[in-house]
Amino acid sequence: MKWLACLLSVLIPLSGSPAASPVARDCTEMRWYVKRNSEHRVPDLPAEFSSLSDYDGYYADRDHPDDPVLYLTFDAGYENGNVAKILDTLKEKSVPGAFFILSHFLVANPELVARMLDEGHLVCNHTAHHHNMARATDDEMRRELSDLEILFREKTGREIAKYYRPPEGCFKWENLAVAKERGYTTVFWSFAYADWANDKQPSADYALKKIIDNLHPGAVMLLHPTSATNAAILGRLIDECRAAGYRFGTMDELTGRTGK
Repeated sequence: MKWLACLLSVLIPLSGSPAASPVARDCTEMRWYVKRNSEHRVPDLPAEFSSLSDYDGYYADRDHPDDPVLYLTFDAGYENGNVAKILDTLKEKSVPGAFFILSHFLVANPELVARMLDEGHLVCNHTAHHHNMARATDDEMRRELSDLEILFREKTGREIAKYYRPPEGCFKWENLAVAKERGYTTVFWSFAYADWANDKQPSADYALKKIIDNLHPGAVMLLHPTSATNAAILGRLIDECRAAGYRFGTMDELTGRTGK
C-alpha cells in the first residue's frame, strides 16, 4: 500500500537513498497555488512551498524584479485543432514557448511535436499518463518520467527538455526530489486561469483582461493550448504585452541554463 511505503520511508531510510533527506521523506500531498496581487509583481511564495528552491523548482523569476520578461508555458494533453493555431501565432509573432506534453499527445500528434521542436520551442515532461503524482511511489514517479523520455526519443530522435510540471499541480516533496535526481527542473507557474474546460470557455474580452491585469515581471504563465479562447486571443495578447514593455523569454533563461 502506498501509504505504508511512505511511512516506511520515514521510519527506515536507506543509507545513500534520496529518501535520506528529511524534506525528501515528506509524503504530504500538496496542490500548487499562489495568491495574485494587484501590484503587478511576482506573487509571494506561500509558506508551505518554502522548500521549492531546494529542489531546483521555479514558479517565476523572483531574482530580477525589474526585468519585464514573460515566460509562456502550455500544458498539452491532446489536440483539438487549437494547438496548431497556437503554434501558428507563436511563429508569426516570433515568441518562444514551453510545451509540457503527455505520451498520448506525442503518439497522436508526432507531427505537431516535431513542429514545436523545429520552430524553437521546448518540449517538456508532464509525465506519461497525467496521474496524481502526489500519490505515486518514487519508482512510479521515475517510470512516469522515463516512459515519456523513452517514447520521445523513439518518436523524435531527440531528448526531451529536462523540465517537469506536476499534473494539475499535485505533488509531494518526494516527487521533486526524484525529478531533481533525474536532472529535471520543476516548473510551476505564477499565473493561470480557468481556460481548460472546452464547454466553459471564457469570452475573449474577459480572458484578455484577466491576463493583462495580472501581468508581472518574471511571470511564468500557464495556458492550455486546447482553449479556443486562448487560440483566438494569443496574437492580440502578445501585442498588448509587448506594447506594455514586456518581452518573452525561455525556460533556459529563467533557470540560468543559458545566459540572459
